[in-house]
Amino acid sequence: MDISTATLLMVGAIFALLVTGLPLAFITGLVAMAFTFGWFGETALPLVTSRVYGFITEYSLVAVPMFVLMASLLDRSGIAKDLFNAMRVFAGRLPGGVAVQTIVVAFFLAALSGIIGGEIVLLGILALPQMLRLGYDKRLSIGVVCAGGALGTMMPPSIVLIIYGLIASVSIAELFTAAVTPAVILMGSYIAYVLVRCIKNPDMGPPLTEESQDNPFASRLDAAKAILLPGLIAFLVLGTIYGGIASVTEAAAMGVFGVILAIMVRREFSLGMLHHSLGQTLNTCGMIIWIGIGAAALVGVYNLMGGNRFVSGLILGLEVAPIVIILVMMGIMLVLGLFLDWIGIAMLALPIFLPIVTELGFDPIWFGILFAVNMQVSFLSPPFGPAAFYLKSVAPPEVSLKDIYLSVLPFMLIQLCVLAALLMWPQLAIWPL
Repeated sequence: MDISTATLLMVGAIFALLVTGLPLAFITGLVAMAFTFGWFGETALPLVTSRVYGFITEYSLVAVPMFVLMASLLDRSGIAKDLFNAMRVFAGRLPGGVAVQTIVVAFFLAALSGIIGGEIVLLGILALPQMLRLGYDKRLSIGVVCAGGALGTMMPPSIVLIIYGLIASVSIAELFTAAVTPAVILMGSYIAYVLVRCIKNPDMGPPLTEESQDNPFASRLDAAKAILLPGLIAFLVLGTIYGGIASVTEAAAMGVFGVILAIMVRREFSLGMLHHSLGQTLNTCGMIIWIGIGAAALVGVYNLMGGNRFVSGLILGLEVAPIVIILVMMGIMLVLGLFLDWIGIAMLALPIFLPIVTELGFDPIWFGILFAVNMQVSFLSPPFGPAAFYLKSVAPPEVSLKDIYLSVLPFMLIQLCVLAALLMWPQLAIWPL
């Protein structure tokens, strides 16, 4: 069997097993073992296991459970709720003000934890019922929650960027620096879209009235105090990274300390909260690690078979401009995003694509930002976009999956426009480096 036939067989086996409902980690591990023994025999097994060992012993990977724990603690405290209510004071009587405030709060939450699933759930509990109660357009409200929650893939400290940095062997701090401007552009684009729709048709986002305020913060000063605490936590994490005081892993640990201290100051800390947060962290990180192990084994055996040289030769052999090759890669990842989550795409596609990106002379930091925006699209895209299922689990009964899928389409178009802008003007991302 030649490598081209083996590649088709491997891809076909993965998608066939996905239909059975098996977890991706088990599918990739099973296919890896089948090709290891079938192609090389049992003598090649130590080579594959050494690759897996190299993945799980990567020091920077320690940052992942720290940021997940931060997000879990924030979910169970009242910090995010107070932040949302405080931002309502500043929303004023602007048409679509609560939707704009939801996007800004989502940006803040992304800067605190970088976990996208938790943000969707939190905003679905806090923001969505509020907007629906105030008479906001249902699809606009749903789209704002999903798109705002997806900002966690881009805004540091993004888990997506951490995993990319590990795979690409590039500076995670530089990735964080490059990601800030595109994240702000995305947030600004969402806000502009909401304002245009609501100013054009105020019924889509009715301005707040005195009767509809119902806010525990009576003044802007009280609201500013509620914003100060999460702002200090974000500064503790990102400020130490950008200031060169701490590495990403050390800053993650400092962030956990800051969140626990803030919860204690608010007198909300309990052993039960810590126990549940640690349990959620173990579950989330266990999923990431197992998918990583399976993908590391699969990519390892595929490279031993000569798959990386085959794919590289196939893509580089195309008689097109290098930027077209990048477009092909983006297209492949968009299609994969219809069926796989971002972790699977990162572990399977990036080890094959990144050497080609480097050989073409492109900056891997820039490509990492493109990847993060691409994963935002996949996070929303039907039929398996995780955002829909996260939101459906906490949304009011009248919100259906069809409503969610239709609501995210305009925001997916905005994400694709930002992706196109980054392709045409790489300096939008890499200018601070």
